[in-house]
Amino acid sequence: MITPVLPSYARFDLAFERGEGAYLWTTGGERFLDMVAGLAVNGLGHAHPVLVNALKAQAEKLWHTSNLYRIPGQERLAERLVAASFADTVFFCNSGAEAVECSIKMARIHHHAKGNPERYRLITLEGAFHGRTLAAIAAGGNEKHLNGFGPKVDGFDQVAYGDPAAIAAAIGPQTAGVLLEPVQGEGGVRPASTGYLKALRELCDAHGILLLFDEVQCGMGRTGKLFAHEWSGVTPDIMAVAKAIGGGFPMGLCLATENAAQGMTAGSHASTYGGNPLACAVGNAVLDVMLADGFMDRVVTAGLYLKQQLAMLRDKHPTIIESVNGEGLMIGIRMKVLNTDMVKALLGEKMLSAAAGDNQVRLLPPLNITDAEMGEAIAAIDRACAKLGAAS
Repeated sequence: MITPVLPSYARFDLAFERGEGAYLWTTGGERFLDMVAGLAVNGLGHAHPVLVNALKAQAEKLWHTSNLYRIPGQERLAERLVAASFADTVFFCNSGAEAVECSIKMARIHHHAKGNPERYRLITLEGAFHGRTLAAIAAGGNEKHLNGFGPKVDGFDQVAYGDPAAIAAAIGPQTAGVLLEPVQGEGGVRPASTGYLKALRELCDAHGILLLFDEVQCGMGRTGKLFAHEWSGVTPDIMAVAKAIGGGFPMGLCLATENAAQGMTAGSHASTYGGNPLACAVGNAVLDVMLADGFMDRVVTAGLYLKQQLAMLRDKHPTIIESVNGEGLMIGIRMKVLNTDMVKALLGEKMLSAAAGDNQVRLLPPLNITDAEMGEAIAAIDRACAKLGAAS
């Protein structure tokens, strides 16, 4: 018999009823250290007072009006995002998949508006993850995600990761652009090199096509810059953002240059809930915290500390940990045992983590995690590695 909640998730038998900072408490009162932050969503931890107060204040005034009317909080948030990024304009939606869908549509209609409707295909990379809509799973190209959902949505040409020559070879008269994550997440924590991103920017410029970044997971401070691509100095034409911009409140964004947004006129795209007063009150509060002096510097320092400590654990447990990689507080631990076994072992140590591709365990803690909390995480990983080693 099917459960009332559609059984499309393989859930752990855990239910949490409250959170504070980097901790969650189950309905039974057990405390867990949250080193996954809702898959990079709770970028400021749980129940951050600035976010809570912003949401409460807005909830007492106005929840929703739709985008038939101006939304002052949305306009303010858009202005702040434009000022802090490469973009000239922002579309508001509710999730990462929606932000990616908007990006795809924008790339297509851009070329249509310029008189090149044949340019509708996007080049994507092996190991990518762009969401779970039909177009997003086609862009990601993972057979596990595509299986059973009928013909794959046309318009995506996948090539090997990290090879500019493969991108160049795939560009043809129907190519609209290149879509990639500056740091891959679900496919394994793999940062794209500065040289690679620069090569893609040059290819796109040379062929008159668009460069699209998916920063749903790696954006919003996760790497120690507001957006991960900032480390390279390379800017996209279109970028999808979500997760941490809402700090736990559903929000997605599609940021674009004025040139890229050609064709996105009234009626071309819409979202009923996107950028409503509640979401934008929280989004503005997130920016208040993340854009404060010293915040990003602290993310960089914390990320370096955590990676250094994990490298020491790799040396201590060479039969368990193969390598440590990532940027800022987006860290992947490549395992020599099954990554799912490590995730389960960490649960036994009252710590949350997440599996990823390439047999990695992801750590995506709150960006304001303390040294003491990182120390707890290292100790938990140390104990888990010891137990896995003793069992092998």
